[in-house]
Amino acid sequence: MKFILYILLFYFALKFLSKLFAPALFKYAVKKAGQRFNGGFNQQKAEPTTKEGEISIDKMPNNKSSNKNVGEYVDYEEIE
Repeated sequence: MKFILYILLFYFALKFLSKLFAPALFKYAVKKAGQRFNGGFNQQKAEPTTKEGEISIDKMPNNKSSNKNVGEYVDYEEIE
């Protein structure tokens, strides 16, 4: 019987504390998300450091070797 009482007490305490602290946690999460969004946007707006006509490679392309020997193409016709 005590075990069930402890579970109920824990459940109601957790429910009460979540109602108490949830608004503050949501405000904090929204504030951090806004900072990340604005930080990424400001980095993209930065002036490029390369001069006009210069080429810069930011990412090397993936060298995916395709298997050219996949088989022979067979043309077919439907028979009715």
